[in-house]
Amino acid sequence: MRAVVQRVKKTQLHVEGELISEIPFGLTVFLGVKTGDTEKQADYIAKKIAGLRIFEDENGKMNLSVKDVGGEVLLVSQFTLYGDASHGNRPSFTLAERPERAEPLYEYTVKAVESYGIPVKKGIFGADMQISQHYDGPVTILLEME
Repeated sequence: MRAVVQRVKKTQLHVEGELISEIPFGLTVFLGVKTGDTEKQADYIAKKIAGLRIFEDENGKMNLSVKDVGGEVLLVSQFTLYGDASHGNRPSFTLAERPERAEPLYEYTVKAVESYGIPVKKGIFGADMQISQHYDGPVTILLEME
C-alpha cells in the first residue's frame, strides 16, 4: 500500500461539477492499493497518517499531527500510484489491486484513520475526480508498506 500525504490549507473534490468533499485544512492523502495488500497494510498507513508530525508548533518546528491541530483528512483512492512507466511511456498498472478488492481496503483505511479521532472526507471510488488544493509548505510525504 502506498500513500502520498500532502499538507494543505484547503482542498475541494468535485465529480461532474458537483462538490463532493471539502476540507478547510489538514491532509490530502492519495492512496494506492497494491495487489495482495491486506488490512495489515491499511492499519499501518492509517496509523502513520494519524501520527505524522508535519504541522508546525509555536516554535515553527514540524512537531504536531493533523489531530493536534484540529485538521481533517481528505482520503482519495488513486490506483495510478502503482503505475509503472519503466518500460516505454505508457504506464502499466499491473501492480494495482483490482477494484473489487481495492475498494473495501480503501473504505477500511478511511475507518481506520477515523478511529484515531480524525475527521475524514473521501472521494468517490473509481470516479473521474477533479481536485483543487492549496498546498501548505509545500509538505509532501510518501508512505509505503509492502
